[in-house]
Amino acid sequence: MKKTAEDKNYVLNDDLLAPEGYGEICGGSEREGDFNLLKEEMIKRKMPIDDFKWYLDLRKYGSVVHSGFGLGLERVIAWVCGLKHVRTAIAFPRLLNRNYP
Repeated sequence: MKKTAEDKNYVLNDDLLAPEGYGEICGGSEREGDFNLLKEEMIKRKMPIDDFKWYLDLRKYGSVVHSGFGLGLERVIAWVCGLKHVRTAIAFPRLLNRNYP
C-alpha cells in the first residue's frame, strides 16, 4: 500500500464496514509503484527477493498509478441475510472435523 505524504504511519486505503458487528466487507488501497521503496521494504522485512522478482519487475519497467480492492462476498451475504455467523454463508466452510470441501 502507498503511504500518505503527510504521515508515513498511514496508507492510502479504505475499508467498508457493515453495521451490527458484521465487520469489514470490502477493502481497497492504492498500490505502491516505487521500485526502490518496495525493494527496501522487502529487504527490511527479510522477504525472499527472488520469490517476488516478478512483482518488482512490474514496477521496474514502468507501471501506472493504480488501486485495487477485495470484496468479502460471504460477509456481504451474511450481513444482507442477517445470518448469525459468516460460516453459514460459505458454500464449503472449513470446520474442526472437515478441512476439505
